Amino acid sequence: MSLAQRERHALVATMTEAGPAAPTLCGTWTVHDLAAHLVVRERRPDASVGIVFGPMAGYLEAKQAQIAQRPFAELLELVRTGPPWWSPLRPVDAVANLSEMFIHHEDVRRAEPGWEPRQLAERDEARLWTALRAVARTAYRKSPVPVVLTSLQGAEIKAHRGDGDAVVLTGTPSELLLHAFGRDEVRIAATGADADVQAVLATDRSV
Repeated sequence: MSLAQRERHALVATMTEAGPAAPTLCGTWTVHDLAAHLVVRERRPDASVGIVFGPMAGYLEAKQAQIAQRPFAELLELVRTGPPWWSPLRPVDAVANLSEMFIHHEDVRRAEPGWEPRQLAERDEARLWTALRAVARTAYRKSPVPVVLTSLQGAEIKAHRGDGDAVVLTGTPSELLLHAFGRDEVRIAATGADADVQAVLATDRSV
């Protein structure tokens, strides 16, 4: 079973435990809203293009609201079973859904007070490091200063180049990936000039 599949099953278990009205780190979305989002993304390609194509955002929002009317248990079962056979996401689930499932799992976990990072296997952290490489430059493209991402083992990703001294963000691949996707509930260390560090941490990191 791929890491994406394991995170998918763990996400559904965490959603079930949290309940439909529980908060998430996705703005005002509840767990029920997040489940509806995942169903739209995998089962309504006509609407899911609105995730990245602004003019379709209204249609996406309408379809997501419609799907959110379904019972919570039904939505969770659709999330658990993953993309249907006809979905273009199904053949590439292990790659295309890795970050999606991991990050949204943490969106539910970390919306609760007292959360702690999970201890992931080294091979899983390695997979997340690969995922981080794929999005790092996009995530930090708006940074006003150079940004370097560094793992605890010393591996580096130059996420944003430019003039001046870089801000270095250090942590496990899982924590750095969450930060790259705009989450602030993370355990990372940031070094550099104070003003530069604050600027990087406040940067819009939407991918």
